Amino acid sequence: MYPKLSDLINDLFGTDINLPIQSYGFFLALAFLTGAFILYKELERKEKEGILECETKTIIKGKLPTVSETILNFVIGLLIGWKMIGLFWNYSAFANDPQEYLFSGEGSWIGGIIFGAAYAGYFYYSKNKNKLVPPIEEKVVVHPKEHAWPILFIAVIGGIVGAKVFHWFENWDEFINDPIGALISFSGLTFYGGLIVAFTAATYYGYKHKIGVKQLLDAAAPGLIIAYGIGRIGCQVAGDGDWGIVNTHVKPGWLSFLPDWMWAYTYPHNIMNDGVLIPGCSGPHCYELAEAVFPTPFYETMMTILIFSILWFLRKKIKIPGELFAIYLMFNGLERFFIEKIRINNVFDLLGMRVTQAEIISTIIFLSGLGLMIYFQKSYKPNASHDK
Repeated sequence: MYPKLSDLINDLFGTDINLPIQSYGFFLALAFLTGAFILYKELERKEKEGILECETKTIIKGKLPTVSETILNFVIGLLIGWKMIGLFWNYSAFANDPQEYLFSGEGSWIGGIIFGAAYAGYFYYSKNKNKLVPPIEEKVVVHPKEHAWPILFIAVIGGIVGAKVFHWFENWDEFINDPIGALISFSGLTFYGGLIVAFTAATYYGYKHKIGVKQLLDAAAPGLIIAYGIGRIGCQVAGDGDWGIVNTHVKPGWLSFLPDWMWAYTYPHNIMNDGVLIPGCSGPHCYELAEAVFPTPFYETMMTILIFSILWFLRKKIKIPGELFAIYLMFNGLERFFIEKIRINNVFDLLGMRVTQAEIISTIIFLSGLGLMIYFQKSYKPNASHDK
């Protein structure tokens, strides 16, 4: 396992560097960027095919910034400079635990004030340089693909907030025992919480900017599933606790060509420090599981690649808007429901049954996808402004 990206680099090249990049965070960022890129290309394709139209909006050109805008930029620059310049004196602390440093009171106030003043000054200078007397109104065309990156920003913020909140509900005792630690920690992210909140926020954004919501959801579907798979690579590489139950079964002969870790794995040097101490190891991550478990993050990555391939194949063939997203929901629900059978998780009592939060939500998501598919098929009217 490689909890940090520098752990992998050091293992490959025999170096001894300490980078402040956690493996899970790296793959999470890669997941968001990949999903946004696919959304960008799909929105671009739908515009070229005449399915989506450009948005025209009016902006005021040549207007000087207000006092509140200048102050806001000063505050943003202050916070950035406070933390970034403070890194020169606190690099080791930042590299070892980035989130603890970012949410701590450590930093350089002098550096922050200087950077904030420079940032606000440049903002005012650039606006003043292009001022017009009087300011004029100008119409600009916004292409659908240009909304991909704002949607990414909304999805990142909403996804992280939703993932944390759902994780707290699933692990309420953990939150009560250390609420501050739970708030600032980047560990403990429940996927479905992130999906629900990010989906709601992105849908509202699409509605507000008059993007066909059904078309937006269809464009997002392939990127959503492959982004989830990339995120699971981060879980596997870092060993973040999203592994399966103990696997005592002997690997079948017909799978003998696969490496043993694909069948059962002990997650040595996992970031959670779960298990037993590895003999002769020294450092922050010297534990491995006492018994080998199913490497469920790896299985989920393989399944998402298959689902992505199916959705990518269907995306130009399905003509009913929203149907591709409905299929995505059904695949997503099925995949997560069945992986829960061999995955370690918190269990709840529901009507006399022992179920996990993910099993409950995955069932709801599957049924939602099925219901949406039926609804979209029955309400579809060809050539009705592309039935947005």
